[in-house]
Amino acid sequence: MPELIDTEYIILENLYDSPGQGLRQRDLALIAGTSLGMTNSILKRLAQKGWITIQKMNSRNIQYAVTIEGTKEILHRSYGYFKRTIKNVMAYKDTIDEAIFRAKRKNISAVLLVGISDLEFIVEHSCHRYGLSFLKSVDTSTAFQAMDDHTFAVFAENISDTDIILRKNTLFLSRMVLQNMAAL
Repeated sequence: MPELIDTEYIILENLYDSPGQGLRQRDLALIAGTSLGMTNSILKRLAQKGWITIQKMNSRNIQYAVTIEGTKEILHRSYGYFKRTIKNVMAYKDTIDEAIFRAKRKNISAVLLVGISDLEFIVEHSCHRYGLSFLKSVDTSTAFQAMDDHTFAVFAENISDTDIILRKNTLFLSRMVLQNMAAL
């Protein structure tokens, strides 16, 4: 199941990152992508947990400050997110590496990354590891012109397999990411 956006963490972290800047509830709502009412509820909950202090400056302005306990919570959650990110990158690396190794065994000589991918560095590393040429194309329509029977196509995360006519020697990073998320 995909992880839900943690608006509580987003608000807490933004308050921490903006000390003395007087972020208003409206600003925090925009940053977190929540309604003003939801933001107000979250701020009250953060105060109840002791993670922030709320000080009324006048009839219209409120100042928020992250407490030491709030800072510890940010650190705890950041560490958790970091661990999950590393775990995901390792899973992606293993899957991409295995696919490129199989391509190498099928006498593929080049890997073409189609689109813009956050995982490009892993694809490129695997290509170098197995002695394959690494090519890139941002445009999906011209990518197929560059392909032949000795090219393995890797489609970026934002390109789904429903957008492209399936052909042999392809890997869709979107499918791989979805499978990894389902395994969580």
